Amino acid sequence: MNTLEDLTAKITTFRDARDWKQFHNPKDLALSLVLEAAEVMEHFQWKNEDEIKKYLVSNKAAISEELADVLYWVLLMAYDLNIDIGTAVENKMQKNEEKYPVEKAKGKHTKYTDL
Repeated sequence: MNTLEDLTAKITTFRDARDWKQFHNPKDLALSLVLEAAEVMEHFQWKNEDEIKKYLVSNKAAISEELADVLYWVLLMAYDLNIDIGTAVENKMQKNEEKYPVEKAKGKHTKYTDL
């Protein structure tokens, strides 16, 4: 399995071989991330739970490609902004643990401010 560092190296090598860094300012990276996330959402738009289950059987590969595109932009943006994304996730999960303690949040979808 690839580490985040391995994936980031593949992504930056791909980009740099094409001289695309010149186009990758933070605003455009963020826009690309949102656009790819919207493409993930498109797969589920207007489908009920049963339709989604059926859709996933024949469209899992397409959804996986869209998720890969989202991760591509996350890793590239983190790299360019000098953010250790692994550490950022760990720190965010710690905050989530504090906001959503198991004893208050288990089985609930309530926002932490209303627990």
